[in-house]
Parts: sequence; structure tokens; C-alpha cells
Amino acid sequence: MKKTCLYSVLALAVSAACHAETLPAPIGPSQSDFGGVGLMQTPTARMAREGEISLNYRDNDQYRYYSASVQLFPWLETTLRYTDVRTRDYSNVDSFSGDQTYKDKAFDLKLRLWEEGYWLPQVAVGARDIGGTGLFDAEYLVASKAWGPFDFTLGMGWGYLGTNANVRNPFCSYSDKFCYRDGSYQRAGSVDSSDMFHGPAALFGGIEYQTPWQPLRLKVEYEGNNYTEEFAGKIEQKRKFNVGAIYRVTDWADVNVSYERGNTVMFGVTLRNNFNDLRPSYNDNARPAYRPQPQDAILQHSVVANQLTQLKYNAGLTNPQIQVKGDTLYVTGEQVKYRDSREGIERANRIVMNDLPDGVRTIRITENRLNMPQVTTETDVASLKRHLEGEPLGRETPLVQRRTTPVVPESTEQGWYIEKSDFDIHFDPVLNQSFGGPESFYMYQVGLMATADWWVTDHLLTTGSLFGNIANNYDKFSYSDSPGDSSLPRVRTMVREYVKNNVYVNNLQANYFQYLGNDFYGQVYGGYLETMYGGAGAEVLWRPVDSNWAVGINGNYVKQRDWRSAQDMMKFTDYSVKTGHLTAYWTPPFAQDVLIKASVGQYLAGDKGGTLEVAKHYDSGVVVGAYATITNVSAEAYGEGEFTKGVYVSVPLDLFTSGPTRSRAAIGWTPLTRDGGQMLGRKFDLYSMTSDKSLNFR
Repeated sequence: MKKTCLYSVLALAVSAACHAETLPAPIGPSQSDFGGVGLMQTPTARMAREGEISLNYRDNDQYRYYSASVQLFPWLETTLRYTDVRTRDYSNVDSFSGDQTYKDKAFDLKLRLWEEGYWLPQVAVGARDIGGTGLFDAEYLVASKAWGPFDFTLGMGWGYLGTNANVRNPFCSYSDKFCYRDGSYQRAGSVDSSDMFHGPAALFGGIEYQTPWQPLRLKVEYEGNNYTEEFAGKIEQKRKFNVGAIYRVTDWADVNVSYERGNTVMFGVTLRNNFNDLRPSYNDNARPAYRPQPQDAILQHSVVANQLTQLKYNAGLTNPQIQVKGDTLYVTGEQVKYRDSREGIERANRIVMNDLPDGVRTIRITENRLNMPQVTTETDVASLKRHLEGEPLGRETPLVQRRTTPVVPESTEQGWYIEKSDFDIHFDPVLNQSFGGPESFYMYQVGLMATADWWVTDHLLTTGSLFGNIANNYDKFSYSDSPGDSSLPRVRTMVREYVKNNVYVNNLQANYFQYLGNDFYGQVYGGYLETMYGGAGAEVLWRPVDSNWAVGINGNYVKQRDWRSAQDMMKFTDYSVKTGHLTAYWTPPFAQDVLIKASVGQYLAGDKGGTLEVAKHYDSGVVVGAYATITNVSAEAYGEGEFTKGVYVSVPLDLFTSGPTRSRAAIGWTPLTRDGGQMLGRKFDLYSMTSDKSLNFR
């Protein structure tokens, strides 16, 4: 009955579509059941547009698939997926996981080998369930070729995509080892490439048809899985052909329905957006109009007072100062309003140009952070004047402007500034969360953080944060009761014991910041540095202006804070450790929107190793990053997961606020919290504090 009804719906859709007179342009590739561009159970060689994120849900009798797919680069698709296995419990211990059904974590990659040409198809290679349990692990080579409204796909799969074994594994001709695949399930989080492209292979393929009615697309596929080795138990497959339809409800939502295996209806929804397309929509004050009123060589108090006010509220420079020395006018301040500091520079230049003292030939605007100068933008006054007045069409000249190592005069002929406040207090909502744990699929902590900052001197900052717990379910995190097979010190897995306290001092510390000259920065700090640790440390960073390179080093001696109560958290346990890292930051010349960060050193558990982090920056300011840490701790000593890894998305809040702001919100995903490869959570790191030294990541 189900089969008859679905075929009838598809037939009616095709019939209605045929009434259209012309075929529309394709509206972009669609997502598969597993997440990632594909047909239903099988992938295609197609890629989404760079920066596209798709949130997918698919539901059938045995499985629910929850996935997020990001087109990280034009040639690289990444997918995170949780598969809810309805027929299995997470564990056979009710006190540990209750009645939660089994959740399988997986990470997929698809790499485009070459794009489609006139004769050649687009070709991609990919792998599913990398670093997972191996329940759905598969590798494939696939080609897609479009012909009018039809997009044809043919591929070869191994593993989950190849159990049908309708073709001989071509790699068996190279070595008999490729003819065998270990089908045993791996431990969650482990990465084993030894079985890739091994075992039985199968051909798969299909067609995606864009109907004349643009919102509707139809699919048919032949899959290479025979469903004889399912973790969910025995699944009957009456037919190897699957059919489906996709209806685009809006630009950002698809509804999917398909009939698979000859006996199962699959339903799903896809929500999508593109990181490159997001743009701020806030209202902002207009840039100051250019209405020059040249001043005498001596600055007048009333004029400068107006300039300082505009620098603060229009250009976004807090604590602004104006100074004159010789034929140069200096402006300094901290940019707190505009994520793209060039907007603040443009406004500041207009403000000072309107009331420029006679004889000034150069304007130097220096941006500070934490009272440390970062970069000076030097502008030639004559060139700027031509640009503000407007130049004849076809006779435009380039603006003479450059960004340089900070230049701050030691003494000035005259200077003006707005007195800054030494004390500040603010309140921020906090949401800490994790997904996919065995105790509970979603764990969270909601609270309110009250933070007070006091500048004792221009370089010495004391800061403290008091956290108030509103709600959390970390009482379900039972790893602290049973640490499993890990033999490492409990440096992070006591998290439940800390967050159960309703109110506690999150951090209370003193920091001394100093610009050391020649693009070197330094800080020393001490106190309660984070929720779980207190101690002292220091950091030095070398970061030239607009350089592709930066290098930093930090060293710390810390002790673990007591967790038994909020009062005891002001005390320490017997555990102490020396931890620190040497870190290199690199923005490749061929990929200015990518930051590669590599650290080596000692971690909180005393283990030694390295962390590699790669972050991709999109036009909207959204940053997507991934990291992995490998140390000298064995997989057995580390415990489930084998090594530390995770992904995160950092979103600029000016995409959602009513006015410009530099604030950001980060969403992270760490599959498992364990004790190996854990860094100290320092409140300030110099690379983040010197972000204005580069225009790449804004």
C-alpha cells in the first residue's frame, strides 16, 4: 500500500510538471540521507556552493540520521552525523545510559578530483564514518555528468556501499590483501585507515531529474548495499532500486520523501544557508561628511573636544587621543565598534580632516587593544584630500596609505584625550553544551556570568568572574564515577563536580600586558585562571603587521582547584603540573582566508604532543575550524576516543544585532571529553588580542 501511494504521488508530480513550457535552471545539488550531496543512500560527485551549510534530518524504520554538512572549500565537503539506531540501547547498564537508544557518531569527507568538462564528468573520492565505530564506514569513487535537466551518476563503493559485491574489487589485482575487509566494529573515536578500499566492491548509480516545475526534483538510484550486515539487525531488501522526490519549500528548506529497499518510506527535511551570503543588517550612523574647516597650527579645545567625541561614537575608537608633532597628527584608540577596522579608519580620517591644523602633512592612526598598540595606519593628507573632494572620472589616483608597525610619539607638542574609566562590570549569559554522550545525547549548562575589570595601571589589569548556575543536566555525566580504562590524571573529566555548584568564582586573576617593541608582545598573569585551575604563567608573541606568520610561546605552573563546594573551589588539590606550548600561526599565501595553527608542548595531564588547528574564514566573518591533538599517551591510556579532537563555528554577532559590534559567539562540538591532550583555558591569549594586526580574519 505504501509503495502504491508513493508511486502515485511521484506520477502526479511528474504529470503536473509537464505542463510547464520551459525547463528552469538547476537550483543546486541536494543532500543524501546520510548528509552530504548525493541521491538517497548513495553520494554523487556534485558539490554545494562554497560556504553552504546544510542541517539534515532523515527518518525511517530502523534509523534516524541527524547531520550537518559544510562545503568548507569548493573542492572539499565535510559532514558530521549522528545515527540514532532505534533497535539498540546505548548500553546494557540502565543506571549509565537509561533508556537512550544507540547513537553512532561519524565524520565524512568528500574531495573533488576534477570539475565537469564538455566531455569529462565531475569526479570525486570520499569516505564515510572516518574515526567512528565503523558501523557505516565506506569509501567510494564517483562520477557525475549532466545532460539537460538530468544529472547522471555512476560510482564504485567499498564497505557499507559495497556489500552487494556486484563487481570485483579492482585493487585485488594489486594485492590479495585488498580482497578482505575487517568487519568488526571499532572503538568510538578511533581512526583506522588500514581497511580503506578493502573487501567487496559494488557499482552504484542513479539519476536526479529537475522537473519543469522548479521546486520539484525526482531521484532514482541503484545502491550497492545488500543490508546483510546491519548493526540495527536484519533488514529485508526487496529491491536495490530507490526512488524519491525533493520539494524546495523556500530558498533555505527542502522536504524529502523516498521509497527505499522496496519496502521502506524515508522522510526528511534539510535546512540550509551559506556563510558567504550572511551580511549585517544593522542601522548605523552615516560616515561624517567632508566639510573642511582648516585650523591654526594650535589646536583649539572646543574643536578637539568635538573630534574626540566623534572618534569615540562615530569611528568606534574608545579612549581616543589626538596629538601633534611636527607635520604629523597622531590619533590613538581602541576599536570596539567595527569588525572591519578599515571602516573605523575611514571615519577617523574624515573626522580629523574636517578640522585639520595647518601644516599637517601626515595622519597616523594607531589602534590599541588592552593598552597595547597593534597597528598604525599612515595616510598622506594631500592624497586623502583629493579622494574626499572627488577626482575627475578616469583620472583617479590611488590613496597613499599604508599599515605599519605601531608608531606612537614619545613626546608631543600638544595632546588631547578623553579620560578613560578604570573600572567596568558587565553581565553575560552562558551556554555550555555537548552532544552525543552515552549518559545523555544532549548535555547543557545555562548560567549568568558577572565580570568585573579594574585597570590598576595602564598595563596591570585585575579581572574576576562570578558564575551563577541557572540550569544544567551534568548530573548525568557519570564518567567521574567510572573513569573507564584511562590511567591519566583526572584533569577534565571531573567537570560534573565543578558545575554542580550553584555559584562559584570562575576566575580571579591579575594580568600585566606590555608591547615590547618590534612587533613583540608579552603578558604575565596569576590567580584563579579558569574553572578548574589556578596558578601563574607568561606568554610572548611575535606578530608583524599583515604578515602570514606569527610565533608565540607560553608557560604555566598550575594547580587543580578543589571541586567539593563553592568554598572549596577557592582551595587547591594536591595535583599540580607545568604546562605550556610553542605555537606557530600561518596564513598560506595561496589561501588568505585559512589559518593554520600548530602547537607543541606539555598538556594538563603531563602528556606531551602537538595540536593542529585549521580555521576557514568566510566573507560574512563566520569562521569554521577543526582541531586534533596527538600526545604520547597510548590509545588504551587515553580511553574511548583515542585522542582529542573537535570542530567549532565562530559567528560575528553583528550579523544579528541592531548595531555594529565586534563581539562573537562560538559553538563547539567535541565528541568526547577525556583527560589527554587538554590545554589550560587562559582568559587572554595574545594572538586573539592582536587581531587588528591582520585584515584576513575579521
